[in-house]
Amino acid sequence: PTQALLDIYTLMRSFRQTGGVDSKTVVMVGDLKRGRTFRSLSRLLTQFKDVRMVFVSPPEFRIADDLRQFLNQNRATYQETESFEDALKSADAVYMTRIQDEYDQGEESKRNTNSRFQLRYSHLSIMKKDAVIMHPLPRRDELDLAIDKDPRAKYWRQERNGMWTRVAL
Repeated sequence: PTQALLDIYTLMRSFRQTGGVDSKTVVMVGDLKRGRTFRSLSRLLTQFKDVRMVFVSPPEFRIADDLRQFLNQNRATYQETESFEDALKSADAVYMTRIQDEYDQGEESKRNTNSRFQLRYSHLSIMKKDAVIMHPLPRRDELDLAIDKDPRAKYWRQERNGMWTRVAL
């Protein structure tokens, strides 16, 4: 739960000049079947007005039915897609996650090539100039190291906000 709080805090601070989290499009990418951080964030985002969530993943790693049911019950606006680049174009925030291969029950992760779902430096040119890029860390190859110096990269701030959020709690 602290990860979701620090993620919301990071988004609120990042969007304080543009009206806050309300009416933003948050794109979540990666292993959306087994990841925990994006699930908690998705639930918290339902508490904001007119937030649109876009879940981008290979079919094998789509959001679980319980989260889909929660989003429907809370009348959340969301979309599931494999169109990574299309989603990036509309994103106010991109929340990247890694493949959770420690939860493989077979070789799901090895059978899937996730190169289509990796944020590359070249993608920055199609994203909004004021978009926010987040990642709960640790990361692998889903997030290009060259992005680290871009001002839209907020994952180091996100990590630092984690310390303050946890201290406050």
